Amino acid sequence: MTISVENSAGSSGGTRVPAGLAQVLVVDDSRMQRRILSASLQQMGYTVTEAGSGEEALDLCRDQPFDLILSDWMMPGMDGPEFCARFRDLDRENYGYFILLTSKSERSEIAKGLEVGADDFITKPVNAVELRARLTAGQRIVAMQRQLSEKNRQLSIAFQRIQTLYDAIDADLAEGKRLQQSLIRDRFRDFGTADLSLLLRSAGHVGGDLVGWFPTSGSQIGLYAIDVSGHGITSALLTARLAGYLSATSKDQNIALERTTGDLYHVRAPNQVVKKLNDLMFQDIDTEHYFTICLALVDLDTGEVSMTQAGHPHPAVQREDGRVEFFGDGDLPVGLVPGVDYASFGFRLRPGDRLLLFSDGITECPAGPETTEMVEQDGLARLLDTNRGLRGPALLEALVWDLTRFFGSEDLPDDVSAVLLEYRGPATAAPG
Repeated sequence: MTISVENSAGSSGGTRVPAGLAQVLVVDDSRMQRRILSASLQQMGYTVTEAGSGEEALDLCRDQPFDLILSDWMMPGMDGPEFCARFRDLDRENYGYFILLTSKSERSEIAKGLEVGADDFITKPVNAVELRARLTAGQRIVAMQRQLSEKNRQLSIAFQRIQTLYDAIDADLAEGKRLQQSLIRDRFRDFGTADLSLLLRSAGHVGGDLVGWFPTSGSQIGLYAIDVSGHGITSALLTARLAGYLSATSKDQNIALERTTGDLYHVRAPNQVVKKLNDLMFQDIDTEHYFTICLALVDLDTGEVSMTQAGHPHPAVQREDGRVEFFGDGDLPVGLVPGVDYASFGFRLRPGDRLLLFSDGITECPAGPETTEMVEQDGLARLLDTNRGLRGPALLEALVWDLTRFFGSEDLPDDVSAVLLEYRGPATAAPG
């Protein structure tokens, strides 16, 4: 190996390299050639280690993380390309830039060197200026690789921290889902004259839907279905607040009931209750959310229903003969505009009829993630007719199954909730 060391400015002094990126391994079976090359590298500011064979160099590389390797191509035993291939197989944290020193210029030989992992070539005789330029280029690549590795390490640490936080949030959300589901006191209730079934299925851990009922006085019960705008934690928190306003366990907290004397309570009309909820949204609840609601008072003796529908889907009644009717003209959602007056409407359930209050997660369920076709009212009417022979929770579960089949996945895009009241009518007294 012949090395031409120029005396021009910068050939021996040059730009000093940072100590952390200046570890060079020189591999050559000629001791004299190693010394000549090492002297030139040391003048450039590199820290140099020498090895007289590929085997010796490989042992050194197992113990030291050299950044730059200069290896002669032709050596007895393990030649330069074989050493390069085995060097690439080492388990190293950082990248090592490998330069082969060769007198070969044939394309096939150059291709062989690249195939085994060489990064660059320097032909003999070696010129010091060219050598410094090649090493500087290699040094930049090694520096970029180290920066990338450090960033990846930092990203890995950040990801682990995020994963830990996500796991904690996921556990909290799972507990939140259990608590939200516990807001529904009874999934099924037999009132004698009617059966009540409730469905609440969130699209995520927690959702913005809420269904329930509360006792009033005499033969009346209250039913409600609520859908808070948005999804997730804030929507779920608002449903919990609303559940308190329509409490089934504490009549004094239920805004639909007003104590008169003793244990007697006056029942407010549904439109008055919804108006009070709307006022509370602007007076006491600081949120940008709003919600839709169907609130009904049902007399279990007579089948008379009084209801207010505020932005919620039209309630459905399936008559005993299978016909499906939708009621209500709609009204503004609660929490959008202050001071709104809401209307009430009524109808009558006859024995064998069933009333369904439901969220738009049913009628607006799409026929797949990439389509605008939805179930809509006509589709719901068909589903009720198809499942006409089912009752109670079995009917609600069948509706969910039909929705997942229609959407093409069990992960429905929106919360699904429903209140099902199946009216039997008062029992007929036996003849004298």
